[in-house]
Amino acid sequence: MAQLEGEPEATMALGPLVGLAREDFVGAIAMLLRETASDPQKAFKHASSFSEDVVQIMTGKSELAPNPRDKRFMDPAFTFNPFYKAGMQYFLAVEKGTKTWIEDLELDALEKDRASFISQIVIDALSPTNSFAGNPMAQKRAIDSGGLSLIKGLKNAYEDLTKNQGMVSQVNKKPFKLGENVATSPGAVVYRDDMMELIQYQPSTDKVYAIPQLTIPPQINKMYINDLSPEKSVVKFQVDHGIQTFVISWRNPTEDMGVWGMDDYVDACIRALATVQEITGSDKVNVSGGCSGGQTMSVLLSKLAAEKDDSINAATMMVCVLEPKPGDTEASSLVSENGIALAKQRARRKGVIEANSLARSFAWLRPNDLIWNYVINNYLMGDDPPAFDVLFWNADATNLSATLMGDFLDLFEANAYAEPGKFDIAGHTVDLTKVKNDMFILGGVTDHITPWRACYRSTQLFGSKNVEFVLSQAGHMQAILNPPGNPKAKYFKMKKKGKPPASVDKWMEGTEEIKDSWWPYWMEWLQARSGDEKAAPKMLGSKTNKAMEAAPGTYVLE
Repeated sequence: MAQLEGEPEATMALGPLVGLAREDFVGAIAMLLRETASDPQKAFKHASSFSEDVVQIMTGKSELAPNPRDKRFMDPAFTFNPFYKAGMQYFLAVEKGTKTWIEDLELDALEKDRASFISQIVIDALSPTNSFAGNPMAQKRAIDSGGLSLIKGLKNAYEDLTKNQGMVSQVNKKPFKLGENVATSPGAVVYRDDMMELIQYQPSTDKVYAIPQLTIPPQINKMYINDLSPEKSVVKFQVDHGIQTFVISWRNPTEDMGVWGMDDYVDACIRALATVQEITGSDKVNVSGGCSGGQTMSVLLSKLAAEKDDSINAATMMVCVLEPKPGDTEASSLVSENGIALAKQRARRKGVIEANSLARSFAWLRPNDLIWNYVINNYLMGDDPPAFDVLFWNADATNLSATLMGDFLDLFEANAYAEPGKFDIAGHTVDLTKVKNDMFILGGVTDHITPWRACYRSTQLFGSKNVEFVLSQAGHMQAILNPPGNPKAKYFKMKKKGKPPASVDKWMEGTEEIKDSWWPYWMEWLQARSGDEKAAPKMLGSKTNKAMEAAPGTYVLE
């Protein structure tokens, strides 16, 4: 297999839900101070090394240089201006010294990962480019604009403080409107209850496959990620290839709905399945789920297998981790038993985990990309954040039921997906080995939320004989939204058919690189499991489940 670019610097799926407990943060700092104090000679050695770097910087002899891919220091001033060059090199010396100091401490692997992650957050905040005085690009912009960039930056900061809960904006939302230039595929709500709406999309072909497709989206995001634009719409791609397409739209829970747990969400999926069967007349339904939707889908598959219900035919799971391990990334070391307990307490008090709280947790996993980058763009440069549909969707987050969050945490604490027969939820004992459905599993090379190697472990958890694993050359959501026509698109798959090996390294040895979107390959896989073709229905819904509001429905507006 060709060398993969951009190995993921990611956290386990549990991290953003738990966050970092204040006690854990303080404890990690205290541990660093304790280790330093216990070996003063080692501390002196690293202090001396840092002092030597400073002397080299002050005399203009330092060769410290940033990573060529580090966009923070691309301005020529950092190369030719002695003042800015020295400031950059001093920052790099601090970063280098901290890394070598932590590496030299007598810490176990978990403590070292935790110390590295926390220290990097602090160091990134100290980058000279995060301040007006240390950012030559911002100063040039201020001069060129006659100071208007500073005024615009202050205006942007004020709007974030008053309208965005103090978080720096990552997207300009103004150009986007649901149903007009986002989520425009024709369809209608064909079922609604307190928890969800079920959307059926209008066929675009004369014939459709008999077995329909139901998508179970994550509970912490809106469903229209599946239908962002005609060019990036999984929904449109499905209907254009004869797939009868249905998507669940979860309701954004308020505090009084915080009692909704995994039991309720799985029951809602079962109601959706029954509705799809009634409308299409098919006994079988193919399903797909991404991220937390994939976790919910896995519980659903387990429950139906326990009840010997064969309603589901084939299943697709995208960018979803079922078996996280502490060693996946440095950030995963932040998840502690204490942190999980505190997260559950906070959730129970509030009823829901608010959308802005989840957004903060995700942003601080990659502060350079998701915080400081926008601080520089919006505040120091005085620019508007980009108008990008994926970022618009990402900013349109939802609350998360406290009970459901507790269930997610319990599932991971018990390692329920990987250790069958030990954990009860949704009215049964979880056992994925009883699930025999054909499976298609997707990972993303640069996924920072669900690392692809962790996604790969799911290939070994199910009792299915036919499992396909595909690796998309992109990050978390972009791994999914990677349509044909993208010149950068490529994916990796096994050369030979058969169940993927237990070793991910062995899987890599047996793969081939395909310079194309993975969508056509998945569609071939899906069509082969969608039965015979028949005439497309002329109307949406049925006599029992009549078509109501146009897609994307009403719950996405809450």
